[in-house]
Amino acid sequence: MNNSIYPCLWFDGKAGEAAALYCSIFNKSKVTVDTGMVVNFEIQGQKFMALNGGPQYRINPSISFFVVCESEAETEAVWKALADGGSVLMPLDKYEWSEKYGWVQDRFGVSWQISLGKIPDVGQKITPSMLFVGEQAGKAEQAITFYTSVFSYSTIGGILRNGTGQSDPEGTVKHAQFTINQYVMMATDSSYAHAFAFNEAVSFVVECETQEEVNFFWEKLTRGGHEGRCGWLKDQFGVSWQIVPTILTTLMSDPARAKRVVKAFMQMNKFDIVLLEQA
Repeated sequence: MNNSIYPCLWFDGKAGEAAALYCSIFNKSKVTVDTGMVVNFEIQGQKFMALNGGPQYRINPSISFFVVCESEAETEAVWKALADGGSVLMPLDKYEWSEKYGWVQDRFGVSWQISLGKIPDVGQKITPSMLFVGEQAGKAEQAITFYTSVFSYSTIGGILRNGTGQSDPEGTVKHAQFTINQYVMMATDSSYAHAFAFNEAVSFVVECETQEEVNFFWEKLTRGGHEGRCGWLKDQFGVSWQIVPTILTTLMSDPARAKRVVKAFMQMNKFDIVLLEQA
């Protein structure tokens, strides 16, 4: 199985505006789909979805996006653009892990970690980074092991653990990098008191070619978690996923049947490809 995985960002009517901002900041970026409700865009070949889902969920720093900038000028330009109208979580400065690094929450609430470095060291321009806090603190390594067992073409690039006398418990994950289905992700534990946790505002879309793939990922990822509506689920760690058949895009692009398809999948938890095709 070789599924496309990409993040979905939940907005309250600002999806198009957010996508336009991000495409203006990063080179080789473009909006590929804009239905009003869903805006798909690409940043240097990486796919993102922006969803106008309403006020129900708000994006928070539990899942941020680590950006590799390959020059000081780019680092400062990206930082300035994302910080405009937003808030600084860690100032742009020199740290032990980077000559120039900063963490910022942009005007739409999306968190970005901006770092001077080399893309080959990570493998992607932009990498989602999960912060395991609250009830999930200390479970980052367990989650990494689980995700890499579920998805094909998965590897654990490295896990840096906290040592004795550090601010987080010894052995917990200070920083980790792993790959699922050739998509790079990061994870960190934090025992600090944070006023946020994983929620539906940042989810990961898994595109599936067949019903067998839909069934496989649905069963694996809901184990210990719970089912949602319209292909959404939460895994045992509280991270949200969307298990979506690739044919849905084709069906939804047909004006003659789009409304019937929507009516059909609104009645579903896990997507049923046969019922979608019959709509």
